[in-house]
Amino acid sequence: MLIIGGGIVGLATAHQLLRQFPGRPVTILEKEDAPGRHQTGHNSGVLHCGLYYKPGSAKARLAVSGIRQMVEFCQQHDIPHDVCGKLVVAVNKAEVARMEKLQERGVQNGLQGIKRLGSEAMREIEPNVGGIAALKVPQEGIVDFPAVCRALACEVEKAGGRLVTGAHVTSLRQIDGWTAETPAGAFSAEFIVNCAGLHCDRVSQLAGQRRQLRIVPFRGEYFELKPNRHDLVRHLIYPVPDPQFPFLGVHFTRLIHGGVEAGPNAVLAFAREGYRKTDINLRDLCDALTYSGLWRFVMKYPKMCLSELRGSFSKRHFCRQLQRLVPAIEPADLAPGGAGVRAQALAPEGELVHDFHFVRGPASLHVLNAPSPAATASLAIGAEIVKQMHGD
Repeated sequence: MLIIGGGIVGLATAHQLLRQFPGRPVTILEKEDAPGRHQTGHNSGVLHCGLYYKPGSAKARLAVSGIRQMVEFCQQHDIPHDVCGKLVVAVNKAEVARMEKLQERGVQNGLQGIKRLGSEAMREIEPNVGGIAALKVPQEGIVDFPAVCRALACEVEKAGGRLVTGAHVTSLRQIDGWTAETPAGAFSAEFIVNCAGLHCDRVSQLAGQRRQLRIVPFRGEYFELKPNRHDLVRHLIYPVPDPQFPFLGVHFTRLIHGGVEAGPNAVLAFAREGYRKTDINLRDLCDALTYSGLWRFVMKYPKMCLSELRGSFSKRHFCRQLQRLVPAIEPADLAPGGAGVRAQALAPEGELVHDFHFVRGPASLHVLNAPSPAATASLAIGAEIVKQMHGD
């Protein structure tokens, strides 16, 4: 068994496979010098419990079971985590109506303890929050996902699996099984699982699959609250999503090792690993700009695209979006933070692929869309991949 990609999904898949089939040969090929260097290591560390996702979708099902498994895994391995809960804040009557539907969706997804709060009750939890009503979601939390990766890698190796770093897959061929060529050598197996994240569509193409979906990298940029303003946010503060827009919008996240992040926006990255505005990869950029799906997406959401781009260059504009949730925040309270790149699968029609998307090929399985909450749900995704490998 070859697993291509040593992010949290690839590691969790190997972990689940070795739990169910002890002694089975499993090799993870990771192109970087350590696992979890990209999406896993650049997210805000939120444990998502499945509130936002369409009932019956893979996202909803795997998030609900995945957060339970992830919390148990963290408890077993002494990984820093905190099920601190979050508020989803409605700032006007239209959002209150959407918030009520969101509460119904959460109940349908099996979440427990969701409660609607009025203005006084919500400010007992978050004294500086704006808005007129909120949902209290007690099952959400925060975690150190890089520490989860390290623990998973250790468990995989203890169970007899192998993690090979510096193993960028440059070619795949199938003759009496699969052979993957990498700078670290050639590796063979009867079955491959593609968990390559930002490069999953290209790996699927190496395996002979047609690229019906394209990965378009969206960079999410964060600000951090300055230390003297950490008291503005106690837990997690999220907006009520607007169904007219494809992204959730900015929010506040208390970090597991201290500090508070504010963001992210969503702008086109000029490289699939483009964590800075100046990061440019001509191959990645041409791949995105020559894709009709991207331009159809821009034409569907022109105002949103302009607003996100403006927020990338204007702290004041970014701050105005944050003030919808915490009115007391000012541009001077914000310091530049980190950034992550979301491996977003985009259909030719210009629609984002919102659910997890798995494609079965000859002796192969390709994870072609695993956006948030993939880190939270990674152990459940790994178990799902093992089921699909065995035709269940």
